[in-house]
Amino acid sequence: MNAPARTFSGVERAAVLMMLVGEEEAAQILQKLDPEEVRELGKAMFAVADVSETDVEAVLDDFVGRAVERTAIGFDPRPKIQTMMTRALGPEKAESVLARITPPEAACEIDLLDWLEPADIASLIEDEHPQIAAVLIANLDPAVAAQVLEILPDAMQPQILHRVARLGPITPEAIETLKSMLSRRIGNAQTPAGVQLGGTRDAAKILSSARKATEARVMPKLAKIDREAAKAIEEAMFVFDNLLELDDKNLGILIRNIETDTLVRALKGVDEEARERFLGCMSSRAADGIRDEMEARGPMRLTEVLDAQKVIIASARGLAKDGTIIMGGGDDDYV
Repeated sequence: MNAPARTFSGVERAAVLMMLVGEEEAAQILQKLDPEEVRELGKAMFAVADVSETDVEAVLDDFVGRAVERTAIGFDPRPKIQTMMTRALGPEKAESVLARITPPEAACEIDLLDWLEPADIASLIEDEHPQIAAVLIANLDPAVAAQVLEILPDAMQPQILHRVARLGPITPEAIETLKSMLSRRIGNAQTPAGVQLGGTRDAAKILSSARKATEARVMPKLAKIDREAAKAIEEAMFVFDNLLELDDKNLGILIRNIETDTLVRALKGVDEEARERFLGCMSSRAADGIRDEMEARGPMRLTEVLDAQKVIIASARGLAKDGTIIMGGGDDDYV
């Protein structure tokens, strides 16, 4: 008697299809997904790697004949998934995603931290060297990393964030040190080859996920440790597209504090939708004037556009700091 067909969740059904289509097609699909969807789909692809033909027939019905000719899933899925992820996301992003979704038997031991609560992770690393703590924190989801950072002693926070921003390739020797530390506390696992963790963007994501009070407390201290790193993190935390998140009132206030020439140059480098978002917060006459000026300027150097956008970003940050505008939709700091 044939065993009943396996019941699949929606994401597992999608994973079966991804494992059956060609790598180019799968890569194109992955490119259209957001990071969280890529992670979830990647996990599901590992979960359905041993799917039977009966199960495939149940999921894909008449498509199974063509699917079986293209591939069989009863093999190690790692090379295929790695190839698809790399084509879709590029080597660095793919490595980061795979580090989070690869099953424990092939994953970095640091991934075991995903099973711990932020308070438990903080207790693991509060007595360790800040460099070790930075490597562990850089491997966490930014929201979790922010919670861990806030739990740690105030004196450690800028030190760790500084090291996260300055992390580069992690050597096998450093991973061995981490393995020894984690093995003492949360069990044994395999050691990977060198992996890329951290950097300014990761540090910025962590701080962006923290409360505003944490940012206000940590950044001045970090600037004393490394002004260049602090500036880079600050710039990475806020880009020109973030201005589109302002409501009409606050965006209008910002626009009124920007010189026309700067606004014209900055808007030359954005798409039509973003441009209209800015112009929609101006009077019709002023908006028409900006459009005419942009058309009259003709082609413009990218460096000019980026410099103008940086001026507007700096102005927005200044207005936010003195309370003239509100950015970020608020947070959970109340007194």
